[in-house]
Amino acid sequence: MTVATRLRGWASTGWHAWRSSLQLRIGAITMLVAGVVVVVVSIVLFQQISTQLLTVKRNAAIDQAQAGVAYAQSQVAGIVTGDAASVRSTLARTVRELQSRNGSAGNFDTVLVYRTGDTARPAQSRQSLYPDLPAELVAAVDAGTQVWQYGLVDDGSSRRVPTLLIGAPVPVEGPSGEQVDLYYAFPLDQEQETLSLVRSTVAISGIALTLFVVGIGVLVTRLVVDPVRRAASSAQRLAAGQLEERLVVNGEDDLARLASSFNAMADSLQKQITQLEGLSQLQQRFTSDVSHELRTPLTTVQMAAEVLHESRADFDPHVARSAELLYAEVNRFELMLSDLLEISRYDAGAAELEAEPTALGPLLERVVEDMTSLADRLDCRLELRVPDRPVIAEIDARRVQRVLRNLVGNAVEHGTGRPVELTLAANRTAAAITVRDHGIGLDSEEAQHVFDRFWRADPARVRTVGGSGLGLSISLEDARLHGGWLQVWGQPDQGAQFRLTLPLVAGTDLTGSPLPLRPVVVRRRPRSPR
Repeated sequence: MTVATRLRGWASTGWHAWRSSLQLRIGAITMLVAGVVVVVVSIVLFQQISTQLLTVKRNAAIDQAQAGVAYAQSQVAGIVTGDAASVRSTLARTVRELQSRNGSAGNFDTVLVYRTGDTARPAQSRQSLYPDLPAELVAAVDAGTQVWQYGLVDDGSSRRVPTLLIGAPVPVEGPSGEQVDLYYAFPLDQEQETLSLVRSTVAISGIALTLFVVGIGVLVTRLVVDPVRRAASSAQRLAAGQLEERLVVNGEDDLARLASSFNAMADSLQKQITQLEGLSQLQQRFTSDVSHELRTPLTTVQMAAEVLHESRADFDPHVARSAELLYAEVNRFELMLSDLLEISRYDAGAAELEAEPTALGPLLERVVEDMTSLADRLDCRLELRVPDRPVIAEIDARRVQRVLRNLVGNAVEHGTGRPVELTLAANRTAAAITVRDHGIGLDSEEAQHVFDRFWRADPARVRTVGGSGLGLSISLEDARLHGGWLQVWGQPDQGAQFRLTLPLVAGTDLTGSPLPLRPVVVRRRPRSPR
């Protein structure tokens, strides 16, 4: 497994967890918001502490430097200009005295510089301090300005530390060209340690505060989400048929009212479903009983109609016509009664599948042969396409043949005299049969109701073939009994195509169909003017 595959797997798992867990989303969002707030507050707080700390240090250092300038002025006032030994002695003594004057600014080092022309004679409390002073600071003091500056200065152990540097000219009365400059160096290592401690404290406090806020958010979310999850689980069990499922009501808050409302809804649903089940059973029993009760008188009427139909040649023309109509309608009534009995068996769950290996090609040819007379009567041609290799499937041949007869009869009736195409195909797991006509077609709304009982696309249209209005409903139930699919595609004025998909082995699940539901080529024809 490559790294990219692992990353994609982790990303997919994380995305699924993000979409499926409300607690995770709220926890992550709370952590993000709290983290941003804590970071902003920490930065502002640290900057304020740092600024205040350095400001206090700088003010104290400037005050101490000004006091040092006044003392140095008093000490160098009587310096003997031409005596180098006297200059060195005075400068060294002054530096020692300045070092002994402790102030509120903390530890420091001093440099006292005597200048005559381009010659500088420094006296410093620590060696190499004067050469380490920034050139811009020295230039500004030489120009007669008191300045301060932050810089990195060697502390004497080859370690450069942040340092506050203050330089100021010392007023002297003497020949022109003489100048005394005083420099203070206040190391900021203690302040740096203080700021590091403050930074660590702020960071730890911020992380702890963020985790605390996230914990509170997750806890509060859990208090709300857990009852919702229980309600969702109960709703799923209720939808699965466990009508006795109820929620436990605790307290009188919003969640308790939610549980009470859910229980009231469940009670109402259970009551209505029980009533509907009773009505459905009553309707099924009524249909079954009426169908059985009508069987005996219908048989008698059918026998009488057959006798009259066979003797119609001896009757007057109008009586003979009546005998023909009576015979046709009795046969149609018998077909409707058979369909009602069949649909009642499906409703009662009594339909059984008698599956055995059957060659679908010859079965489809028998259906075409049986429907040829109807197609000829409506001036329609049946076109059959079957593969060269035989297609064997475990099916109930009687039911599949009934489905195909219904589909072909429906296509012939609505095909407006154009050819009806029957196609058989198979793959390793399934077989499919499509019945395609090029007639009036169906729109999307009609396709949703085409398998409903007694449904007709155009109620005003007179049936030319007859039928009970239950043929496609029974065909759908026959397909489902096989574990198969019966689907329809259609477009107005472009015909319709029904597809029956059956597993080759009874009891296996379908994963696809060998034939497409939508025809590969749809021949477009202009609509006729209305």
